[in-house]
Amino acid sequence: MSRYEDLMKSLPLAPRKWLISGVAGFIGSNLLEQLLKLDQYVVGLDNFSTGYQHNLDEVKSEVTPEQWSRFNFIQGDIRDVGDCERSCVGVDYVLHQAALGSVPRSMNDPIATNSTNIDGFLNIMVAARDANVKSFTYAASSSTYGDHPGLPKVEEVIGKPLSPYAVTKYVNELYAEVFHRCYGFNSIGLRYFNVFGKRQNPDGAYAAVIPKWTSSMIKNDDVFINGDGETSRDFCFIENTVQANILAATTLDENSVNQIYNVAVSGRTDLNLLFFTIKSELENNGSFYTKKAVYRDFRQGDVRHSQADISKIKNLLGYSPLFDIQQGIARAMPWYVKFLR
Repeated sequence: MSRYEDLMKSLPLAPRKWLISGVAGFIGSNLLEQLLKLDQYVVGLDNFSTGYQHNLDEVKSEVTPEQWSRFNFIQGDIRDVGDCERSCVGVDYVLHQAALGSVPRSMNDPIATNSTNIDGFLNIMVAARDANVKSFTYAASSSTYGDHPGLPKVEEVIGKPLSPYAVTKYVNELYAEVFHRCYGFNSIGLRYFNVFGKRQNPDGAYAAVIPKWTSSMIKNDDVFINGDGETSRDFCFIENTVQANILAATTLDENSVNQIYNVAVSGRTDLNLLFFTIKSELENNGSFYTKKAVYRDFRQGDVRHSQADISKIKNLLGYSPLFDIQQGIARAMPWYVKFLR
């Protein structure tokens, strides 16, 4: 039995209190759903800047009334120290997901990105430290690898940042390291690689590629590929990401804390293949897309290729991704077809 399988059995027997910042967002709401299904107590913090009430409503429909009663939502902002302090009272485990994501957003508004991703991060980390939480797990980013060309990406080797967003996520890692050295505060950073799945917003200028393309295909709109389509990414299904967070939060191994981990499947999928993978899976769900992709200029700040080495998180946390990209898209597609029309 894997460590994660063991946790799925043991956590409901000894419920804990968790804080999820950014709980109404894509990743946060999926974490909430899993934790409530495990009969945990959850405090959620969100200001609805990129999260949505309908994500919380959907989680409510997926759990029992008793499980939902274990959820306490606080509408607040991580840029407000008081909101962070209120959220951390009595909490055992913090899963810090709140951030302003997107490389293009940070290029257009670096001040807002800095305010949320650095000032907000520091606020929630101080509040968690002062509340003596058992563990602090935060969303880091593969953007930290910057211009380093090596593949696969290994946690200890990074390049120079290519966007303001990448700078903010690297500063998070630096703060986490300093808090351990100065205050003895333990944390774990999870460098996400292109997470996708249900409840990921397909709309707007900063939408992620998989929901955006899927929504466009369902509506028979044009699908735009930035560059020549050979840009590749290590796409990670949301259920793999949820697993990594729960493993990180609950680890008791001293050697596994105060570490940075890649969260991915260690695969490489280029955009051309991704286009045909989504198109094919849509056909399996009764929706047909007949247009060709439209190619346009490369996007500023993007790295050319990305692939993770996941040996560290496997060895130290017992992580084992359950879904590759094709399996993840197949699993998510019924949700996409239902909600993205």
